[in-house]
Amino acid sequence: MPTTIKSMPAYERPREKLLNRGRDVVSNAELIGLLIGSGTKNMSAIQVASKILEESNNDLQVLARKSINDLKKFKGIGEAKAILIYAALELGRRKPLVEASKVPRLTSSRRTYEFLHPYFADLTHEEFYAIYLNRSNKVMAVRQISKGGLSGTVADGKVIFHKALEERASAIILAHNHPSGLVDPSPSDMQLTKSLHKFGAMIDLQILDHLIITDNNYFSFADEGILG
Repeated sequence: MPTTIKSMPAYERPREKLLNRGRDVVSNAELIGLLIGSGTKNMSAIQVASKILEESNNDLQVLARKSINDLKKFKGIGEAKAILIYAALELGRRKPLVEASKVPRLTSSRRTYEFLHPYFADLTHEEFYAIYLNRSNKVMAVRQISKGGLSGTVADGKVIFHKALEERASAIILAHNHPSGLVDPSPSDMQLTKSLHKFGAMIDLQILDHLIITDNNYFSFADEGILG
């Protein structure tokens, strides 16, 4: 028989631990167990949660990339529980976006990376963004230009510059992610960057940088001196 949450000593139950001892003492498995509420005939909710984490290398970033259908493949996880887990992870993903939106100026590639990282966190496909800045490098708008598959996305220069004119921007920073984790630019990345930089110069709209972003690293065309 599995050890059910109800059969545990009160001070060891996740809910009581959270209420009486604070969130820091509750494990990831216990937090997920609280979300799903109940387990199976042979596993408690915490054991089901532990299995889910184990299959995700005990890495919440890996877990956050799973779809609702992926979560439903675990024994004891139906659609309702899968949606609860997915929704909780999505809330966690959105929190840094709120913090990122408070950054007023982008003055370096590192600060730009920190600002943009939440937009790309946990994505399993490529997305391309443009950040529109005023003359003081303050962020006026962040716009998704395109989204694609695992190996690439297409960025339309006409869309990028049209939005810049709409925003009355003075400069643009470009960014896209590499879900593969490989940060080096591809030949198509190089070609796109050079052509956009050249066209921007023709219309007096500067491309300040193009960042390639992964979960733990980034590549800056400006830092490497290869924008144009």
